[in-house]
Amino acid sequence: MNSRVIAELIAHLGRIAGGDGQATGLTPVQWAALRYFTHANRFSRTPSGFAAFHGTTRGTASQVIKNLIARGYLVQTRSPDDGRSVRLDPTEMARTIASKDPMAALVEAADALPPGVRGAFATTLRQMQANVAAAKGGPVFGICRGCRYFEGDGCCRDELPPYACGFVDQPLVEDELEELCINYATNDGGTRARPDMGPA
Repeated sequence: MNSRVIAELIAHLGRIAGGDGQATGLTPVQWAALRYFTHANRFSRTPSGFAAFHGTTRGTASQVIKNLIARGYLVQTRSPDDGRSVRLDPTEMARTIASKDPMAALVEAADALPPGVRGAFATTLRQMQANVAAAKGGPVFGICRGCRYFEGDGCCRDELPPYACGFVDQPLVEDELEELCINYATNDGGTRARPDMGPA
């Protein structure tokens, strides 16, 4: 199949999946922010993290975030690890409205794929994501498993935590292992395609 056709299909899939979000009173970019802050780990739930993930400016990201805070979907606190930055966490209201996420149809479509096809498709999409991020100079988001900085095997020994992030030198709990991280780096020796984010 022609590569441009593949690119158009992927882009169109994203557009139609998020096209009915207005019914909830949220715009597509507000939904994108809610998804991000619901699924990102504590190190990545920052304004600059969302800006990088969504491929937008910090100014635009800040406006979206301010609106979601004002509407009760996000709460902002100072990062316990770095007093210069802020962390944004989804509220219970955000988690409740997540059940109406217009992206649910896309999740169901992916779930309908045979397991073998789904795995191969995910691998292909990750490779495409990495290639586009490298071309654009953007970050490659991912989860702990498969990350170069992921440490631990789930067992405590020698007073070490069962899991840890070697990049930020912080322990991890199991629930965090499937969350998006801006510090993700591939395990094959590839470099982190992460720009200088600076204080969030």
